[in-house]
Amino acid sequence: MGWNLGGVGGVVGVREGGGIGDGVGNGGPGGERVAFADLVRLHAPVAKRAAVLWGAGAEADDVVQEAFVKAFRAMPRFRAGQEFRPWLLRIVINETRNLHRGRTRREQREQRWWDDRTVTHPDTEAVVLTAVSAGTLAGAVDRLPEPLRAVVICRYLLELSEAETAASLRVPRGTVKSRLSRALARLRTEVSVDE
Repeated sequence: MGWNLGGVGGVVGVREGGGIGDGVGNGGPGGERVAFADLVRLHAPVAKRAAVLWGAGAEADDVVQEAFVKAFRAMPRFRAGQEFRPWLLRIVINETRNLHRGRTRREQREQRWWDDRTVTHPDTEAVVLTAVSAGTLAGAVDRLPEPLRAVVICRYLLELSEAETAASLRVPRGTVKSRLSRALARLRTEVSVDE
C-alpha cells in the first residue's frame, strides 16, 4: 500500500502498524522521520501559501509547523490511497481557523497577500494599471461569500486541481465546479463595473 503524494515525487509506503517508509528499506531507526521529512520538503510551500491565504499572516510558519506535527501524529490514521496534499491542507486550514476563531480578519489577510505581489513591469504606467487591477480584483474576491471565495483561493491562488480543491474543502467536485462558475460570474460582473 502507499500514499499518493498529490502526483509529485512518488509513493511513500505504509508499513504494518501505520508507520511510514519509502518502500526501499527505510524502515530502520528514524525511517519514519526521514520519510516524513521528504513530505515536509515537498508540501511545505503550498501549506504556507494556504496558511497565509486563510489568514495566518505573520503566524503562517507557526501554523504550518503545528499542522505538520499534527499530520505526523495522525499518520497512523491516514487512509491508504488518499492523496496527502489535500489531507495536509485540510489540517492547515483548520489550524488557521483555530488561530483566528472568533476574529474577523478576512479583509486584512487578503489585502496583505495582494500587497505582497511584486510587479515586474518596468513601465510606470503598466505598474500603476497592474496595481489598480490587482486591487480591484482583490476587493472583488474579498467581497465574495466565503464558500465561493474558498474555491477561488484553492483553484487560482493555491493552484489546486478540482479534485484537490474538493478534498481540501470537503465538498463534491460538482460543488467545486458550480461554486467556481458562480464566483467567476460575480467577479466578471463586479470587475467590469469597477473599470
